[in-house]
Amino acid sequence: MKAFSFSGPGLGLRRALLGPFQSRGDLTPVRFMEIAPENWIPIGGAEGRLLRDFAARYPMVLHGLSLSVGGPDPLDEPFIHSIKKFKREINCPLYSEHLSYCTDGAHLYDLMPIPFTEEAVDYVANRIARVQDILGERMAIENVSYYAAPGAEMREIDFLNAVLEKADCLLLLDVNNIYVNSVNHRYDPIAFLQALPGERIAYGHIAGHHNEAEDLIVDTHGAAVIENVWDLLDAAYATFGVFPTLLERDFNFPPLPELLQEVTRIDKLQQKHQVSHSLHAS
Repeated sequence: MKAFSFSGPGLGLRRALLGPFQSRGDLTPVRFMEIAPENWIPIGGAEGRLLRDFAARYPMVLHGLSLSVGGPDPLDEPFIHSIKKFKREINCPLYSEHLSYCTDGAHLYDLMPIPFTEEAVDYVANRIARVQDILGERMAIENVSYYAAPGAEMREIDFLNAVLEKADCLLLLDVNNIYVNSVNHRYDPIAFLQALPGERIAYGHIAGHHNEAEDLIVDTHGAAVIENVWDLLDAAYATFGVFPTLLERDFNFPPLPELLQEVTRIDKLQQKHQVSHSLHAS
């Protein structure tokens, strides 16, 4: 299988979408896909063959759910080795995880906030560095949504940037999470965006969310992307240039043509900024 890089708009490959993807055949403008390795490493049979068929046609990035890079438990190094093996098998260009934790003696079944402290920066960055040592390459870390900041001694942006710098890892830029956090924690999303290290962006996420109240948004990946989030993606491309961007949808799936309409909107935004960049370069 030839080596892939990845670019353009992407769409998450979920088990519930295998049938619709296979039936439709042409998934234009999708140019890459993303899977949670925990859900696919042990899968064989017909679904395993389908995964490998899609991986032969699209770059397939891995977005982990359970590594718990900020957690108190020891890193699961056998799992990291299984990630490395799986990446080779499906010719995966990148592994990413969340800047959070999800274990404390057992799985917590949620992404918990890491305290924004210098001590936590050192702890998490050292664990990310260990993962990268095992993989033999840099991984990407996603900025996450959070609903409380226990023991915070730093701003979210300063904590995120310090971890990225100390670990020398890449950034999975979740645009929706910036918007969600900006509402919940009352900060300027554009200022947050512009303070990020653009040279570290590996790819991006865009997704829908749920409004619990006027001042409380829950990141769900179960709804259409709202206009404010599209505007923030537009601003991200204006700030950093175009980067690969994936539509996340984890449940409450609409008909596939509706999902592809959102992927097409990513594609059109990217084309707009590529033309703009070319004009400025000229």
